[in-house]
Amino acid sequence: MADPTPVIDDLRAESDELDLLVAELSPEQWALPTPAPGWSVAHQIAHLAWTDHSALLAVTDAGAFRALVEKALAAPDSFVDEGAEQGARLAPAELLSTWRAGRAELDRALRAAAPGARFPWYGPPMAAASMATARLMETWAHAMDVAEALGVMRPPTDRLRHVARLGVRTRDFAYTVHGLTPPADAFRVELTAPSGELWAYGPEDAPQRVAGPALDFCLLVTQRAHRADLALTATGPDADRWLDIAQAFAGPPGTGRPPKATER
Repeated sequence: MADPTPVIDDLRAESDELDLLVAELSPEQWALPTPAPGWSVAHQIAHLAWTDHSALLAVTDAGAFRALVEKALAAPDSFVDEGAEQGARLAPAELLSTWRAGRAELDRALRAAAPGARFPWYGPPMAAASMATARLMETWAHAMDVAEALGVMRPPTDRLRHVARLGVRTRDFAYTVHGLTPPADAFRVELTAPSGELWAYGPEDAPQRVAGPALDFCLLVTQRAHRADLALTATGPDADRWLDIAQAFAGPPGTGRPPKATER
């Protein structure tokens, strides 16, 4: 049984780093557009506050979370955007306070979770470590959007190991959500971490292989960059197909980002 403490600690660090980016923004900067169409910096933080609250309900009040899922099923195309839009209407100071309070509550709830407990989610039920990993993945991805809006470069850290591992584990989900049959055999994935360490997953002799920088792989599986703009290589037709559809987050197939060449 995995100890969730390390990933919960990394989730806190990832959130704190994003907090430093937005804490002193002017109202005009909160309104800046981000790469997500129709979403400002405020929408990004509002979405994180909303999903942190959803995760908190999943961990502490399964009945309330089921009611939230029913609302999502009733309006699958607008549910997420509505949550972000509602939060983005708040004054920046109130939005920031709401996000901080919510993520602190979630942090305490995840640390207090009983060993072996599993919690409902929009996909399969999750253990505390998996829930923290999913929240870290989303926090990092939305922070990348915020940083791009602000013209800030965020140096990658080895906290990306959680995002990379999730990206590998969701391979079959990516195929399934696109109506495709997942390959029967495991792939070999070799990623160079920001520290220079090699992160390797899957059999060493697997014919289907993916390799490249861990940062690029994480940008791909969170759909923050188009494959054409990343230094990832695929060996084998199944691995090549995966790089076109990779998706580490729950929900329907994401639209991804266009290649930068098409934006000019």
